Amino acid sequence: MSAVFKFCTSGLAKAVARGLVFCLMASTAHASISDDQIRIGYLDDLSGPYSDLAGPGGLEAVRMAVEDFNGKVGDKKIVLFEADHKNNADLGANTAREWIDQRGVDLIAGLNASPVAIAVTRLVEEKNRFAIVSTAAAASLTNEYCTPNHIHYVYDTYSVSNGAAKAIVAKGGDSWYLLSADYAFGHAMEEQVSKAVAASGGTVVGKARHPFQSSDFSSYILQAQASGAKIIGLASAGSDLVNAISTAKQFGLMDGGQTIASLMVFITDIKAIGLPTAQGTQFVSGWYWDMNDESRAWANRYYERVKRMPTMVQAGLYSSTTQYLKAVAATGSDDPAVVREYMLKTPINDMFAHNGRVRVDGRMVHDMYLAQVKTPQESKSDWDLFKILGTIPADEAYLPLSESKCKLVKN
Repeated sequence: MSAVFKFCTSGLAKAVARGLVFCLMASTAHASISDDQIRIGYLDDLSGPYSDLAGPGGLEAVRMAVEDFNGKVGDKKIVLFEADHKNNADLGANTAREWIDQRGVDLIAGLNASPVAIAVTRLVEEKNRFAIVSTAAAASLTNEYCTPNHIHYVYDTYSVSNGAAKAIVAKGGDSWYLLSADYAFGHAMEEQVSKAVAASGGTVVGKARHPFQSSDFSSYILQAQASGAKIIGLASAGSDLVNAISTAKQFGLMDGGQTIASLMVFITDIKAIGLPTAQGTQFVSGWYWDMNDESRAWANRYYERVKRMPTMVQAGLYSSTTQYLKAVAATGSDDPAVVREYMLKTPINDMFAHNGRVRVDGRMVHDMYLAQVKTPQESKSDWDLFKILGTIPADEAYLPLSESKCKLVKN
């Protein structure tokens, strides 16, 4: 090689290198951390009927994610706030507004109760901040209420109800009576189950709605019993679900040949109800602690801190917070548009999600699982409560984009 050629290639290489450095510096100049901190607000039911689903345990999961980053992204400190919205949409929105206006919060996480989640996600769009909804379930959050400023993680009413209804009808459970919570979550679940049952060749013979945090389910269970339906579908969660199943057992509903289909089940619910009452119940779940080595390893870490195994929502809170912080680290920015773009392009396969990805509507889709509550004889330990019967692939588990009403989707 001639000396002239060596000089030219060497000079070219240096010029290219200088250009690359310049490009990286330019891109970094546009990407920055607001206030030199990453501020996360965990807003959830910390003391009410749904506090077992996420609540204080969900806060601990978020803390675990922050600690895994050693409390900072690069040299920028991660600051964590917490508040109890008490399942009140006005309180939730006002708290979020104060966090954003007075404390500069970048991400709002948790968001149990669909009315709260809808109110807060509208606010973060208005204020150009970011939210990841892990606890609320209404599928409308990434349908008619979608925004470019939030992502819906873990599960939704479509993914848990559609798969369960189709599987149960296929096994002969073709007549249904639906008892639903009287708010957005319950309404969405009722609508979706009705569609899935009808599409599968079954019939919904009756419906009733109960108030949020109802103290007496006797009249509702007696109506369901009198309907003669093979399947009593419960579209409730938390203490409402526990009370409904316990009342059904008390009135001998299952002994009479009817079957309870709980459309929203968490491990804490079954722990409270007990295997003798809940055994055999089938449902769809987004995660279970004993699914594989990775889920078990993380669940055992969580157990050491909380002294109970995590729900799928608590696991999802760890995963979603981790994915958010990874996006901030990779982009050098906490700007919502920058973070969202990165998350849309990045597959998610971790201790929580398999075949996970964030769609344009903000829905994080991932494999879901048909599960069944074990019998007392099958259970080998205190938290050995479920068995996985099958996998519902991510692309089949969630509402197809072709049916979406989301303003971000171009059908």
